Amino acid sequence: MKDIRTISLPISSPEYNRANESQTRRIIEQTIADLNNKITKVQQMQSTVTSKASKRHQFLLMGMKHGW
Repeated sequence: MKDIRTISLPISSPEYNRANESQTRRIIEQTIADLNNKITKVQQMQSTVTSKASKRHQFLLMGMKHGW
């Protein structure tokens, strides 16, 4: 995974600034999208590991004799 990066939001001005709001919105939207991607990757990793562990367990059970 990538290193966590820090992004500072622009300081708000006393008056409404449309460009500043747009920049802040883009930063927040990108951060949310990045978090969503990371969560999806973690979920995929967990499901893959669980699936592999289940298959391994089933394979090991197939070789056991009945009664053990």
